[in-house]
Amino acid sequence: MAPLTVSAFLSAPPAPAASPLTTAYARITEALPALRISEEGPHSGGGWVQGSELARGGAALDTYLALDEERVLREYGARDLPHVVAGFGLHRYAWPVCLLFTLPHFLLRRVPRIGPADVSFHPELGRLTVRTGRFSCLPDDPAAALPGAEVVPEEEALRTAVRSAAAEHLGPVLAAFGPRMRRGRRALWGTATDELAEGLWYVGRLLGEEERASREAERLLPGSTAPYAGGAGFRELADPCGERLLTRDRVSCCLFYTLRPEDTCVTCPRTSDTSRLARLRDCRS
Repeated sequence: MAPLTVSAFLSAPPAPAASPLTTAYARITEALPALRISEEGPHSGGGWVQGSELARGGAALDTYLALDEERVLREYGARDLPHVVAGFGLHRYAWPVCLLFTLPHFLLRRVPRIGPADVSFHPELGRLTVRTGRFSCLPDDPAAALPGAEVVPEEEALRTAVRSAAAEHLGPVLAAFGPRMRRGRRALWGTATDELAEGLWYVGRLLGEEERASREAERLLPGSTAPYAGGAGFRELADPCGERLLTRDRVSCCLFYTLRPEDTCVTCPRTSDTSRLARLRDCRS
């Protein structure tokens, strides 16, 4: 191997510069190591799928859903209906992608403008790449003077930017998945509502800020913000130990019960509060 020289270091490509969103994405990966987010151009091939490919539908979406069908068979030992598998496939993409919008807002008060063409996803590796550029922020943010910054006047305008940016990204993806899932517009945007609210809630809890995350989700999704259907709608349950635990009722149904009828999601309207308490906390006397 040839020895390293000064010229070799000088000619090496520079390390990627941190963006105004880098620290937020790093915090997600620290809290949730199963999801690794990197700021770079989209990948293709080798198990990667680009958001723009899913939004176009066709062969790329067919391949993506075929892999999800295989995964369901491998993990649960049963085949499910194609429209149910399509719902699982949408969730696997939309849940992490929603974090790209909600967590920078939650942690930094910055909101990226990221289209489907800016994202690539490797579901088996748990990797997500994002190409960042424009972002919204508040006037007193030090990043307001940076290239790509779009300054908005106050907090509600920034929440509007979150809803708008996420809707711009998710809209074409929902349109492509809708016929596969056999769901209409309201049901699809109900799914988007759930992905935004529950992703922020989940990662907020991992960061030790569950209460603040739930408050932020309720301000972001109060239930009257089209095209989203329904709202975050958190409520409290009191367990026998006296602790109050957060829950919510999903706006949409993921249909997981079609695989395991006895095992509904903890936020599914089918799940009783008694069952929720038992699953949210192991209360020992």
